[in-house]
Amino acid sequence: MSTRPVPTPDILADIRDDCRLVAETSAHVRVAHDRIPALAKRIAASASLPLTFDYEHHFVGEPEETASYLVVLDSVNFGSGFFPHLRKTHGSGYYTIAASLAERFRSYGSPTADDLAQLTSCDCARLFHQSMDLPARRRLMDLFAQALRSLGNDLNDRFGGSPVRLIERAERSVGRLVQLLHRQPFFRDVSRYGTLEVPFYKRAQILASDLSLALGDHDLGRFEDIDQCTAFADNLVPHVLRRAGVLRYDDALAERIDSGRSIPHHSAAEVEIRACAVHAVESMVHWLRRRGISTTARKLDVILWERGQNPEIKKHPRHRTRTVCY
Repeated sequence: MSTRPVPTPDILADIRDDCRLVAETSAHVRVAHDRIPALAKRIAASASLPLTFDYEHHFVGEPEETASYLVVLDSVNFGSGFFPHLRKTHGSGYYTIAASLAERFRSYGSPTADDLAQLTSCDCARLFHQSMDLPARRRLMDLFAQALRSLGNDLNDRFGGSPVRLIERAERSVGRLVQLLHRQPFFRDVSRYGTLEVPFYKRAQILASDLSLALGDHDLGRFEDIDQCTAFADNLVPHVLRRAGVLRYDDALAERIDSGRSIPHHSAAEVEIRACAVHAVESMVHWLRRRGISTTARKLDVILWERGQNPEIKKHPRHRTRTVCY
């Protein structure tokens, strides 16, 4: 994990700036700016529409319960590099995790911080309906248990055991929420690229976004800087951008991904994929705004992620990286 100092209040601007710098010097990935207008035109009709929350796969109850659910969910909202080996009970790896956790909340309510701090890998296997027969599944359950124990301990140490107090301490700021979550190692999403320490903070930003979508009318869902969020750098949005011709990979990287071989976390190619995706989405935002369509990177990320559920896109290999960052 990076030892980068606690992020500044301007962390969202720092992410955009550093991703732009990576995109400008990238050796393995480039943003094909000439292809941005075609993709932007295809998604323009949706780009200004309000975002909606997915009630099918997620838990929604009283505001405090919903907030607790989302804090727990986004603490384990990673593992895409392991998902080919996951037993999928709800269509995709992410929906399997989200829906399984929702079942737990509906049946037993919110776990306490002490409950989280004591979870084992076997507990997580039961929670997410997984067997432990494959090494990749066992490893992912180990990581989930570590992440949830880290969350439970941090809640006890700094927030009186309360996820709600964590959110309240953010004072309606995504940047402040990133700062608070940075103390938990699994949320510390920063990669070195040459002399740069490139921040992404994908899951910390997603937590703010999820809270805003589910609880926008409640204080727990209000973030004054929510429209400053960047795209959430994972492995699906870059894949959609690649299929649209907006991201271009060099031959060696393309062959590695297409053959299903893993891309190491923090490697130059992996950082470039994530950073170029963030920068490409920012470029699309600017293209649409210049044409009178008010939108944000957060909205475009959701649109692109949903396009990634298309079977035609999913049939092509995306990059796989075993990491706790996405």
